[in-house]
Amino acid sequence: MTKKKKLKVAIQGIATSFHEVAAHTYFSKNIETIECLSFYKLCQALQSGEADFAVMAIENSIAGSILPNYFLLQDFRFSIVGELYVPIHMHLLTLPGVKIKDIRTVSSHPMAIRQCSEFLHNLTHVDIRENDDTALAAKQVKEKADKSQAAIANEYAAKKFGLKILERRIETHKKNFTRFLVLSKERHIADSANKASVYFEVSHEVGCLADVLSTFKMHHINLTKIQSIPIVGKPHEYSFHLDIEWKNKKNYNQAMQAVIRQVHNLNVLGEYKKGKIEFK
Repeated sequence: MTKKKKLKVAIQGIATSFHEVAAHTYFSKNIETIECLSFYKLCQALQSGEADFAVMAIENSIAGSILPNYFLLQDFRFSIVGELYVPIHMHLLTLPGVKIKDIRTVSSHPMAIRQCSEFLHNLTHVDIRENDDTALAAKQVKEKADKSQAAIANEYAAKKFGLKILERRIETHKKNFTRFLVLSKERHIADSANKASVYFEVSHEVGCLADVLSTFKMHHINLTKIQSIPIVGKPHEYSFHLDIEWKNKKNYNQAMQAVIRQVHNLNVLGEYKKGKIEFK
């Protein structure tokens, strides 16, 4: 009997990173993760066919939107085929036997640092350093064996690299989650799709954007996200990324037929099933 081929999923970071947690949570099957230390390399892995899918963080409930990833979505034109919200619990990891007073450097991904800003502001004696990945920061603490260094990462990284959780749940707000997008080179629209991500441009005139938003309202389409992105080479002009939801697909189709006459360069990045937020 032929062994079924594993799905290859590109993630930002290394094993035990939050991206790997998100990938295993979404696909809930035996997958092979492709480790990428930047979001650009993640997109390259999907574009080249090295990966079948990619999981990309797009926003965090404390740190906000990851703006560079909106540019990547525009540049690579992948299809968003799903989303998920992952509860994020941040811990301060050190070598065994270390105390707070011993720490001189704390390292983690910039988004993780922003999520733990309140805790870190109270560590007046430490230097905060940005890293490519939370799990990589934990791995480097283990490899360097320097008791003055600490990392911010999850409990999976602590277990994998044999580190001590010196302080638990150091995120500023305990209902902390990150929204991840599931990307594919192929366009997939699930029968259960009730959410879409789109972007477009409008004329640089008074009321143009308001007219578009009114069209969605008139067709009972719920707007859950709006993000403006500067248009390169066009000062003071922006493209607008919207996440929209519907209960009746007919309303969505009618709204889009109307909107296409009101905007420029309308692109549908994906139609997919809305993810659930479940705090743990």
